Amino acid sequence: MDGVKNKRFVLTAAHCRSARGLLHLTQQQVAEAAGVSERTIQLFEADERRSYRDTLKRIQVAFEKRNIEFLNSGSLGVRLRGEDRASE
Repeated sequence: MDGVKNKRFVLTAAHCRSARGLLHLTQQQVAEAAGVSERTIQLFEADERRSYRDTLKRIQVAFEKRNIEFLNSGSLGVRLRGEDRASE
C-alpha cells in the first residue's frame, strides 16, 4: 500500500470507480489485472456485495501498480502518483 499510510485503509466502491476512471480502464481490465472476475468488480462498484479482504487487496494492488495513490482511510481520495507534487 504505497500511498496509504493508515493500515486500516479499506478500499471502497467509490475508490475503485474513481481509480478506474482516472486510468480509463474497463471493469474487465481491472478484473484481469487483479485476478478476479468482471462480475466481482461490477458487484463491488455497485455496492451490491461486500468483497473479501484478499479480493480488495488484489484490486488495490492492481491500481497501485498503475500509479494510483489512495490518500486516506475510507473517504474518497484517489490520484495518479506524481500529480501535484510541485505544490508539496
